[in-house]
Amino acid sequence: MESPIPPLLFSLLLFVGMLILVEVGRQIAHHRRQKDSDDDKGNMGTIEGAIFALFGLMIAFTFSGAATRFNEKRMLIAEEANSIEVAYLRLQLLPNQAQHQLQELFRRYTDSRLEVYRRLPNMQAAEAEMGRSKELQNEIWRESIANSRDPAAHPDAGKLLLPAVNDMIDISAIRKMALHNHPPNIVYWLLFVLGLLCSLLAGYRMAGSRRRSWLHTFAFAFITVTIVYVIVDLEFPRIGLFRLVNADQAIVDVLQEMH
Repeated sequence: MESPIPPLLFSLLLFVGMLILVEVGRQIAHHRRQKDSDDDKGNMGTIEGAIFALFGLMIAFTFSGAATRFNEKRMLIAEEANSIEVAYLRLQLLPNQAQHQLQELFRRYTDSRLEVYRRLPNMQAAEAEMGRSKELQNEIWRESIANSRDPAAHPDAGKLLLPAVNDMIDISAIRKMALHNHPPNIVYWLLFVLGLLCSLLAGYRMAGSRRRSWLHTFAFAFITVTIVYVIVDLEFPRIGLFRLVNADQAIVDVLQEMH
């Protein structure tokens, strides 16, 4: 699934917005300084603390979820590589002539599965390649059924080969669903809005000092934006810094062994 907005652009907009809102909050505080009583400031501190706590919880939950889904995607790649390899090895239960035909189909299928993820984040191109993979799955399934019934095949060919091919097909469907397994877009926009709101409140609170602390302002914005960038990048690991290319090597290795 494509990101609703590129992670780098999302982070850049948030960073600029936070810097602007800190200054806006500071200016608002200067205009209201004489109007606010000590009791009002105490009440505002309670509200500010609640909003910052809510923002922290949002970051914690979204980061945890993104990291979990990233690891799940890596494990699914390993599972698919293993399922393809097991099914390929069990082709040895078939007659020699059938083995050669199905082995070629497996090589084309494995290459097609790799191509699906090379084409991401272009979902249209990836979906088109998924259609080709589906056709190869159907052909492998038909040939596996037909050849497992051959009298020259191992007596248990059907019992061992067909479940392995079925697992190989199942994992491809699970990986397809994993591409769309993301929080609703509203979660990211809520992070964005809360980040800006917290910047506004931080600027309001920082107005008590005579000089602007650019160090604190940039540190607050930079750390927040970095964390948000990592969250979005982990959710869409085919378009940013955190990629699953190394994990894809497991399937590449299986393809190489087939040759």
